[in-house]
Amino acid sequence: MKWLAVSALIVATGAAATAPAFGGVEAMPGVADPLRARQNWILQCQGCHRADATGTPQTTPTMAGVIGQFLHVPGGREYLGQVPGVATAALTDAALAEVLNWSLTRFDAAHVPDDFAPYTPAEIGRLRKKPLRTEAATVRADLLARVVAARETKK
Repeated sequence: MKWLAVSALIVATGAAATAPAFGGVEAMPGVADPLRARQNWILQCQGCHRADATGTPQTTPTMAGVIGQFLHVPGGREYLGQVPGVATAALTDAALAEVLNWSLTRFDAAHVPDDFAPYTPAEIGRLRKKPLRTEAATVRADLLARVVAARETKK
């Protein structure tokens, strides 16, 4: 009974917090249900990445203002579906695709490319078969260096 009350509270507060900020499903490509995506974020991701996606410098990378930038360099899109917390999340491929698409819009909409094609369940299914493990931090650092280099080239 307690679990039902907690779940109802999460959904209720999610509705209040999410609805005005996004103005509807159309504002979130690849997200059929933003409230469900937010709830999955809370249950599966927020514990490490924190409510505002700023992470913890020693253990969990920030996503806020950064995650969309990976979509601008080769290998970045794949990386986002292969990081350990994503690839091993206790969610279906469809739910995971929705959470990843939601996270991009919620935490870094400014860097999501105009031509962004949302992640699909099939794509997530392929990516999570090859999860990054100990090499995740090295891959992330390499991709971020490429992001910076690409930005410098455009100046």
